[in-house]
Amino acid sequence: MSRTPLPDLAAPGAAAGPAADLGPTGLGPALAALVAGAVAMGLSPILVRFVSPEVGPFASAFWRVALALPVLWAWMRWEEARAPHLRRGLTPSAVLAGLAFSGDLLFWHLAILGTTVANATFFATTAPVFVVLFAWAGLRRRPAGRTLLGLLVCLLGGATLVGQSVQVDPARLAGDRDGVITAVFFALYFLTVERARARGLGAARVTFVASCITALVLLGAVALLETRPVLPHSPGAATGLLALALISHAGGQGLLSVALGRLPAGFSSLVIFLEAVAAAILAWLLLGEALGGLQVLGGGLILAGIAVARPKRSRRTA
Repeated sequence: MSRTPLPDLAAPGAAAGPAADLGPTGLGPALAALVAGAVAMGLSPILVRFVSPEVGPFASAFWRVALALPVLWAWMRWEEARAPHLRRGLTPSAVLAGLAFSGDLLFWHLAILGTTVANATFFATTAPVFVVLFAWAGLRRRPAGRTLLGLLVCLLGGATLVGQSVQVDPARLAGDRDGVITAVFFALYFLTVERARARGLGAARVTFVASCITALVLLGAVALLETRPVLPHSPGAATGLLALALISHAGGQGLLSVALGRLPAGFSSLVIFLEAVAAAILAWLLLGEALGGLQVLGGGLILAGIAVARPKRSRRTA
């Protein structure tokens, strides 16, 4: 990983890296990509719930990635044809991003099986904490005050959003532990994607390479761990898996890779909170699940935290 500091995780006196130059033409589109990616990923719990009567959790995770590969490959070819300067081939950071995302999905499903969805969600939302800690301890990127303040407000909002449903049960400690491990892998995913983008790989190639690695790992997980059906038996479930692949993975993860080419990982990791807000709103709109006052307050706190932590706009052009 590069030790080049980024705008919200910069060491004092260090030179700014490529992502630090967020001019008017760079910050707005990157933020738009981040928000759109959060909404796309926020749809995934609803789609997983829709296909779960017919397809097991590890199988749905595999299909989410595998079915997206043709679209990601086409996007990669298109992007690199338009920008010949982009780096080709494999890089260690892109491969590590695939391994990190594999761990994220595997332990996320183990957490869902081993504890309540609320507990799994609550512990998974600690991923930005690990991003800041890893960047600080391992990459010497001291977090700016606004980053820490925004993260604290987002954590308070996340706890308010799902905290009323969190349960402390000694019998579910293994599932709670898997939720924390999910957060660790998700943090590593952000940092490795950021590194791959800084090394000159396009967003499409990073997402495609990482997805290929993830699909191979998940295929092994399906063979070893899946105890439920692997293939859907109705057109509705098959459509749900396709939507999970195209919207939540190709769209959500792809847009996240786009954003990580312009925004620092510390700020971009707050997308997990946006994802929780998007999931709550979509569940209200599509499933009729009521939004209580605490959920609305939690969502408001998350948006406020992200506004506090956002990178400063540079006067220079990108």
